[in-house]
Amino acid sequence: MNWTLEVVPVPVSDMDRAKDFYAGKVGFKLDLDDQVAPGMRIIQLTPPGSRCSIAMLHGMPPFPGEKPMAPGSLQGLQICVTDIEAAREELVAKGVDVSPVRHVGATGWEEGKGDTWNSFMTFADPDGNGWVVQEAPSELSAR
Repeated sequence: MNWTLEVVPVPVSDMDRAKDFYAGKVGFKLDLDDQVAPGMRIIQLTPPGSRCSIAMLHGMPPFPGEKPMAPGSLQGLQICVTDIEAAREELVAKGVDVSPVRHVGATGWEEGKGDTWNSFMTFADPDGNGWVVQEAPSELSAR
C-alpha cells in the first residue's frame, strides 16, 4: 500500500491575502476556493508539477486530538526545482522576498550554488510560514 502525501495545511491569518500570494506571486495553481459549510472555507493550491497541495482552512473544527497551528508557525516546508537560479529570478520578478541561493559548505551556509542536491533558497508567506526551495538534478518522474 502506498502512503502518499497529498495535502499539507498551512496556517494563515488572512485567506485572501494568502491566496493572492501563493497563486499570484509564487505561481501555485488554485484548485479550490469553497465554502464547504456556513463559516467554513477551504482554499487548496498546488505547486506546478506537484502531486501534493497546500490547504488553508478557516472555520473548520480541528480533527479530534489535533493541535492547532498559529499563523506563521509552519517552517521548513520544502519544494524542489530543477533550476534554482531561474526559480529565484521568477520569484523576485513577482515581488517575493527570497533569499540568495546558498549551499552547505565547510563553514556552514555559504552563498552560491553547491554540488548536486546542495543548492537552496528560502522565502516566507505574508504570515511568516517558511519555505525551502532545493535544486534537484532532475524531475521527480526521472529519478
